[in-house]
Formats: sequence, C-alpha cells, structure tokens
Amino acid sequence: MLRKSTLEQIISEDLSDLWKILSPEEKRIVTDNFTISHYKKGQIIYAEQEEPENLWCLLQGKVKMYKSGVGDRVQILRLYRPVQYFGYRAYFAHENYVSTCAAFEASVLGSIPMRIVESLIRNNNDLAMFFIHELSCNLGGSDTKIVNLTQKHIRGRLAEALLLLADNYGLEDDESTLKIYMSREDLANLSNMTTSNAIRTLTAFMTEKLILVDGRRIRILNEPQLRKISKFG
Repeated sequence: MLRKSTLEQIISEDLSDLWKILSPEEKRIVTDNFTISHYKKGQIIYAEQEEPENLWCLLQGKVKMYKSGVGDRVQILRLYRPVQYFGYRAYFAHENYVSTCAAFEASVLGSIPMRIVESLIRNNNDLAMFFIHELSCNLGGSDTKIVNLTQKHIRGRLAEALLLLADNYGLEDDESTLKIYMSREDLANLSNMTTSNAIRTLTAFMTEKLILVDGRRIRILNEPQLRKISKFG
C-alpha cells in the first residue's frame, strides 16, 4: 500500500490541473478517496451498460474507448494519454456507459468515486468549469470525428489516424516513428474501415514513400503529404 505522503505527491503531480483549483480541505478529500490501480494490456476498465461509479485518470500507459456496432464491428472512439480524465460523462447524463474502456497497453490509473466528485463540484465553481471545459472539448472532437469518418475517403481517414497518433502520443527519438504500436485491426477500428482495407492503404502509403512499416512500428516519412491527404480526404 502506498504511504499517504507518496499518494499525495502522485496526485499533486499527475492531477495538477485539478489540484491547483482545490482548497486544502478538498485536497484532503481527494487524497482520502483516491485509488491507484494497475491494468494489463487488453484488460477492461469498465464495460458498456455498466453503471458509472468513478472518475478515471490515466497516469501511465494508454487507454482506448470503443463501441461494438452492427455485426459486433468495433469502432475506436477515443484514445487517452496521460494525464487525461474519462468515465464521468455517463454519470452526469444519469445513464449507463454507452461504450467500453480498456487498457491499450499495461497502464496505471487513478480513480475517485463520482459521488465525491459531484459533491466537490457543487461547492467549487472553478472545478465545475473545469469539467464543463473538458466535456465541451470532447464534444467538439466527436463532432469533427463524425464528419471525418463519414465523408473522407479511406486514404484520408487512415492518414488522419496516423497523424492523430503522432499528435496524441508523440514520436520516438528519431522524430519520425510513432510512440504507439498498433495492430492493423486497431488501425482499421480507429479509421472506420475493414482490416483488409487498412492493410491495402498502408501498403499504398509505403509504395508512395509516405510511411515505413516494420511490424507494428510505423515511421512517418512525409508528414506534409499525409496532412494534405488527411485534409482533402
């Protein structure tokens, strides 16, 4: 078990955006109710139709939010990076989860019961505005994603997915290799296409010398051209 001083340090460092707008008493409440959990790759954090209970914060690793559609076809809705918060929208909407979250790789997460979060929000306007901002940004991103997934050609969708991964998770020391390693199936699920189409499009991008693929490692060779393909679809 973590010592209280160590837990406070982790919370203050990783939840810095929230921590700085809390009063000393509110910080004590967060510390007393904060739980750190470790998840293996692929392990479910919460599942569709479950009742929302916690505010989750990704401390280390990567997490994906996804939903199964017609014929159990999976669509990756969002990818989370440290330090991002999730799992609270359904609670505020008074409904069960409409999607599933799972660890994309071995990850460390912090959680605090939503009943505690709600109590803090009712007494702290700055905290309320923080979550309004988070929800508004997520809604704007979802609106953009809907248009892109429904109107862009598969080349545009895959180019956008690769750039999203670069922007979200960054690049290796060579400043060109994505820091996240995704299977062809996951890339397809992120780009709203079949796995076979994802493989064919990746091969086309390699032929055009836009990227270099080595297993699950993808190196971006021509970012300006990828952005052009993403923009014009």
